[in-house]
Amino acid sequence: MIDFPPALVLVLGGFALPLVPLRLRPVLLLGLPLVALALVWSLPEGAAAAWPVHGYALTPVKVDPLGRLFATIFAIMGFAGALFALNQARTLELASAFIYAGSAIGVALAGDLLTLFVFWELMALASTGVLIAAGGEGALRAAGRYFVVHMLGGAFLMAGVLLHVAATGSLEFTALPADSFGTWLILAGVLVNAAAPPLSAWLADAYPEASWSGMVFLSAFTTKAAVYVLIRGFPGTEVLVWVGLFMIFYGIIFALLENDMRRILAYSIVNQVGFMVAGVGIGTEMALNGAAAHAFTHIIYKALLLMSAGSVLYMTGRRKCTDLGGLFRTMPLTTLCGTVGALAISSFPLTSGFVSKSMISQAASDETLAIAWFLLMAASAGVFLHAGIKFPWFVFFQKDSGLRPPDPPWNMRAAMVLFAALCVGIGIWPDPLYRMLPFPVDYAPYTAAHVVNALQLLLFSGLAFFLLLPLMQRTLTITLDVDRIWRTGGSGPTAAGLAGRLVAPFAAGRAGAHARAMRALDAVLHPFGPHGILAAAPAIGTMVRNVLLALLLALVLGFLATVNAAGVPHELLATDTERYP
Repeated sequence: MIDFPPALVLVLGGFALPLVPLRLRPVLLLGLPLVALALVWSLPEGAAAAWPVHGYALTPVKVDPLGRLFATIFAIMGFAGALFALNQARTLELASAFIYAGSAIGVALAGDLLTLFVFWELMALASTGVLIAAGGEGALRAAGRYFVVHMLGGAFLMAGVLLHVAATGSLEFTALPADSFGTWLILAGVLVNAAAPPLSAWLADAYPEASWSGMVFLSAFTTKAAVYVLIRGFPGTEVLVWVGLFMIFYGIIFALLENDMRRILAYSIVNQVGFMVAGVGIGTEMALNGAAAHAFTHIIYKALLLMSAGSVLYMTGRRKCTDLGGLFRTMPLTTLCGTVGALAISSFPLTSGFVSKSMISQAASDETLAIAWFLLMAASAGVFLHAGIKFPWFVFFQKDSGLRPPDPPWNMRAAMVLFAALCVGIGIWPDPLYRMLPFPVDYAPYTAAHVVNALQLLLFSGLAFFLLLPLMQRTLTITLDVDRIWRTGGSGPTAAGLAGRLVAPFAAGRAGAHARAMRALDAVLHPFGPHGILAAAPAIGTMVRNVLLALLLALVLGFLATVNAAGVPHELLATDTERYP
């Protein structure tokens, strides 16, 4: 069983999905993630399948606690996402989502850098397929921008891997100290997938353009697979502390500005991944456990939030906060599940976010990183503002929008209830999660100090929200950050003005330069044209002469190569005629 990677269960299942009759599709959708999960847990710890290839050891499956933890949550997410998407008619989306989930499991169990890269790029292709499946011009444009950014990240990763292998002679995927150009390139490629600025805008640009079910899948795999690679490859890399803190506040600010409910949640992904990246940068066992645990719980509560948002979109066709409100009257279950997800992302006691995110703050305190600790505390309050209160308030509880949609179909409700139960269950009883973490856990989340500190932050940030509610009211706007550069593409007024100023000094000489370039090109290509010398019909004697000259040149070159192979230097052939007559 060790010879069959669990990732291939979902990857091959995704390719087979279009061939399966519609009546059997639910069996495949719900059964394959459970089979993959069973395979992940059937592999003994320390087991590895190694294939020798051209002097290198490829290890497509390597099992340890960290890899098993991430493979487990990726398989669970595949099951819950498939349950939520049973009503999705787009086969391309479902097939791509399964290949996407399987590739994420492949990344989590990869024991060498080449296997990691192959599954990494397959994730990029499959997630692009999820976006394309949504249809519409907006989704297609977003998919194109998404694909370009991820191909750039993949190029960084591959170049870094090649340089690292050339320097070390090993493909083994272990800790990669950021002390060479190759490992810095690998780190840059991973941070692109983690949505670290300055390229983080791809996430908020692309994810909200997916379908009501597609964004649920997209939220789970790419950024968390990147967090996994950071934990395994770059623990304790100090720069990641500051990268993570920047991501945290970047996500909070843009989420507070947003009017689109799914863009709010997209920016909150950047924010939450920032906590994990900061934990990796701290690098202690407590911090790495916290980053891994928070990735696990984040996949669950973020998917729950996006399921509630997707249910609203599915039932109303609307996604702007200004178009929504009062839905608690007719969508009570969706409202309840969305509220549970909002409390979990805010690290409210008795929810999963509280038992995972607090480990990262505790690690900063243990290492006396005062600035990082204060910023993490402030960020926790900001998370409650944008995701804990703003999202449920404007979508479910604000002024009545007049919409009266019912709760979504049974399968969507079942998926939400499953993840809501996990959010509360892990929050009340975190021991099973703690036992799965890569290092032994010596941490008690429910101390008086932890609980009181969390409640103070949450209650005062909630008070601030309602005191500043008039300022929180959204308008019909679209927020762009660095994606303005590639979304306008030179057509926007800012880009056009900048382009004009840059080109103006060269405009006067453009026509002359073009003419000179065309004359030079014509001179180069003329011999190959219809009137060039190479197009003429030469005499027989000329042809024979040319062939003989070519053969003579070949003989001379062959002789020189033979002599040099015998150990005679080229320079001696030209100078030492007495020794080599």
